[in-house]
Parts: sequence; structure tokens; C-alpha cells
Amino acid sequence: MMASTLAAKMGFNSLMRKQARNFNVRICTMESDMEFSCEVKWKGKDLFDFVCRTLGLREAWFFGLQYTIKDSVAWLKMEKKVLDQEVPKEEPITFHFLAKFYPENAEEELVQDITQHLFFLQVKKKILEEEIHCPPEASVLLASYAVHAKFGDYDPDVHKPGFLAEEELLPKRVINLYQMTAEMWEERITACYAEHRGRTRDEAEMEYLKIAQDLDMYGVNYFLIRNKKGTDLLLGVDALGLHIYEPDNKLTPKCSFPWNEIRNISYSDKEFTIKPLDKKTSVFKFNSSRLRVNKLILQLCIGNHDLFIRRRRVDSLEVQQMKAQAREERARKQVERQRLQREKQLREEAERARNELERRIIQLQDEAHMANEALLRSEQTADLLAEKAQIAEEEAKLLAQKAAEAETEMQRIKVTAMRGQEERRLMEQKMLEAEMLALKMAEESERRAKEAEQLKQDLLEARDSERRAKNKLLEITSKAVYRSPAPPTDSMPQDFSCSRENLSFDFKDTDMKRLSMEIEKEKVEYMEKSKHLQEQLNELKTEIESLKLKERETPLDIIHNQNTEQGTSKHSNFKKLTLQSTKSRVAFFEEL
Repeated sequence: MMASTLAAKMGFNSLMRKQARNFNVRICTMESDMEFSCEVKWKGKDLFDFVCRTLGLREAWFFGLQYTIKDSVAWLKMEKKVLDQEVPKEEPITFHFLAKFYPENAEEELVQDITQHLFFLQVKKKILEEEIHCPPEASVLLASYAVHAKFGDYDPDVHKPGFLAEEELLPKRVINLYQMTAEMWEERITACYAEHRGRTRDEAEMEYLKIAQDLDMYGVNYFLIRNKKGTDLLLGVDALGLHIYEPDNKLTPKCSFPWNEIRNISYSDKEFTIKPLDKKTSVFKFNSSRLRVNKLILQLCIGNHDLFIRRRRVDSLEVQQMKAQAREERARKQVERQRLQREKQLREEAERARNELERRIIQLQDEAHMANEALLRSEQTADLLAEKAQIAEEEAKLLAQKAAEAETEMQRIKVTAMRGQEERRLMEQKMLEAEMLALKMAEESERRAKEAEQLKQDLLEARDSERRAKNKLLEITSKAVYRSPAPPTDSMPQDFSCSRENLSFDFKDTDMKRLSMEIEKEKVEYMEKSKHLQEQLNELKTEIESLKLKERETPLDIIHNQNTEQGTSKHSNFKKLTLQSTKSRVAFFEEL
């Protein structure tokens, strides 16, 4: 009774919505949400095209509008009216604008920057939420590119320790697998981040996608199925074909069927039928859990198959125009980036020259200050020596006067000595003493005279030193004036500014040829970059391997390590499986 009442109520709500002129929807993208009103007559394509126009997205064939219904997801059909589909009944109706199909090679297929950015955000979210298994060393490298895409070039003065504390960059599984602190993880990520200097945000996001697309679970949609024997298996649908996995191993498929070997795909109720291109090979069938799952599998198969064929044909006129516009835009950005780099280099050189000039001026000022101090000390020394010389000269005069008095006294004693023998003897004794005293005074007078002469010589040398110090000060002052002219008008000014109105660029044939040659050169260097990337991943793995906690490894980690030891990768395994005949693969699937 309650069920019938609820069904009647839902039917009434649906009827009332169809009778209204408009209905409200909410579109959730990877960056933001938007809400608006739609007309009742709108089909899925009308709503989808409106969202693409709002985002400025032209590569719409990769994307779709996803919604949740009865604990499962579904994609909005383009040819049916929105309200005629099993969309949620509550308003606003919520849709998620997501990538439905993934490219085989992101660098070759993704043309628009907005397309690349949306893929980057979605893949990054799936890796962090562990919907895509990512080994630890690749997680660190991907995190460094995500940091570069957000913060630009690494600058040690700006990006100081702790600037990544609030950022979610690594899967929790990777963090728990090692005995490493947040600071240690940040140090590893920053070391890689510093090596990406010179890349733009778009280039960093593309490098992220180029690494992520080689992960085993990238772009694969998994569905639980059963074969004829009733064995539980996983069906993987991606850009290359169909893959069969064991339920506990989503990394290594047991067998694969590329799209060029499949002739027809269909389903009846819960049974799904795939007809190989080789008519001699029998069809293989499997069962899914619900009819809605079969519808979803068929949608993904048709879309991926169409894109697989489309990639191997000549691009449509629209795609050719988009690629030409993208090349022109990249060329313009390259020229703009080179111009900005030149201006930045000139600005840095001017800044260095200014700093060197300021340093030289400070050095000259220090030298002048030291010369002034030396001159002041010389003047003080000269005054002191002059004072000492004057004192010595006065002492010498005083000694000379005493010597003259002693000589007079000696003459007087000689005259008196003539008066008597006894007096003579006494006088001779006194005269001898006077002579000894006079001799001592004469020696003292001579010594004082020499000392006065030496003081005069020191005074002359001090005055000479003073004169040289004054000359040196004049020379330093004149040199500082000569070496600090104003910078020439054609060099980079200190306060640099530029106006967009005065900037214009003319793309010449020579510029386009040069850019074409650079693109060719990048293709030649692709293999070397891949080798460098693998070496970088191995180096990161070696650095953190000693801190790993083996007991915390998940089953997928163990399988990934076994594949790595055996030299098995996503692409090599796919090639190995497709070398087998279709018939043998079908038989293998049925025997699982």
C-alpha cells in the first residue's frame, strides 16, 4: 500500500514537472558548480551543448553528464528529453560534468587548454581517492607537477618549508605505506618541483597526464560480470578495447580484445554478447548483475569504439581548425613567454648591476671613512711629536746653560786654586769632579740634541704621511664620483612597467618555421625524456624504499611490484595478449 502510494506521488510530481514550463538543474564540474533553469522540451543534447558553451569547450566528444539513480550511475542520453529519462526527481536536478571517454595519447588528442585542465583535475581526483592505483614514486612525481601547475616556478624565497602543509597531494595509501613525516614528503616533492622551472601551468598539467596515462587503471571502467561457468570476473572498458580481469586484480588483465577485432556488441536482458571480427570464432557471452549495467556497458563500448575508429582516420575539418588554432596559440604563447623571459633576464641583470654598484659605493664609502680616520690619527700623532720635540729642545737648552755654568765654575775654581798648594790640590780635585760632571752633562746634552733631532725627523715624516693621506682621500672621492654615473636610457629601468596597448607581435614565416623545427626536435627527444622519466621514478623509489612498511602493502601494491620485477607494463601486457588469436582468447575467457 505504501509502495503504491509513493509511486503515485512520484508519478504526480513528474506530471506536474512536465506541465511546468521550466525546471532547475545544477551542473557540478571539477572546478565549480553552476545552477540555471531549463525548458521542459530540452533534450539531453540541448542541456549538454549549453554547458559546453558556458565552459567554452569544443572537444565535447570526451565528456558527458552523469547522474546517480538507485545507488548506481548513469549518463544522460543526448537524443531523449531530459525529463523523459530516469533522472532524480528532486529539483534542482544534479548532474556531474565529467570525462566519459579517455584519449589514448593525451598530448596528441587534447587540443584545448580547458579540455586538458578538466582531464587533469578529474585524473588527479581519481588518483587521490585511489580509484586509480598509483605507485609511490609516481605519486611523488605527479604531486610535484600538480604543485607546479598551482604555484608556478619554484622560488625558495616564496615557497618556504611548510607551504604544502594544507595541500592534498598524495593518496592516503602511499602516506601510510612509509615511515615518513609530512615534512619528509614535502621535501621529496619540493626537490622534484624545483626541477620543473620554466614550465607553464598547461605544460605541467600535460606532463601530469602523460605520466598518469601509463598507469594500469587509467581510463578503465570496471564492471562485475560472470561467464558461462558462473565465475565472477571483472570487465574493463577503455580506449583500447575490452579486458577481462580477476576480481582481486584490476591491474593485469587475463585476456584483452582490441576494438578493431570486435564486429558487434549487443545485450538481451542481463546477457551481453560480443561478436569477434573473425567469423570463424564463436561469440562470447557474459552476464551482468542488472539491466541498467548492460545499458551503461553498451554506451561506453559504442563511444570508445567510435573514438578508436575516429583516431585512425583523417581529422575532420573542425578538428583540423582547432589544432591549427591551438598551434597558433601555442606559437603566440611561446613568443610571449620568450619575450617575458628576455625582459625578466634584462630586469635581473639590471638588478644585479644596481646591487653591484651599490655594493661598490658602500665599499668606497668605507674606504673613505677609513682614510679619514687614518688622516685624523696622523694629525694627532704629528701634534704629539711636535710637542715632544719642543720639550726636548727646551731640555737641551737647559742642559747647555747648565754646562756653561759648570764651565764658568771650573774657571773660577782654577783661579782660586792658584792661591795655595792645599787649595790647589782641593781645587784640582774639585776641578776633576767638575770636569767629570761637565763631561756627563755634555754627553747628556748631546744625547738630548740627538733625541730632539730624531723628533724633528719623526715630525717631518708624520706631516708627509698626513699629506699622502689627504691625497688618497681626494683620489677616492674623485673615483667614486667617476664610477657612479646614471644608467643609460636604453637599459632596463629600475621601476619596470609595460602597457598592453603598446605590445604587438607579427608572426613571420621564419618564426613559424623555427617553431616547427622545435616541435620536430621535441618529437626526436621524446624517447630520451621517457628514459629520463623512468630513471627519475627509479631514483625516487630507491630514496624511499628503505622507509617502506611491507606489512601495510595492499594487494594491488604487491601485484604492481610483481609486474615491475617481471618488466610487465600496461602497454607491453596489452600487446602480448593481443598477439594470441581471437579464438584462443574467447576459449580462455569461457574456461576461466
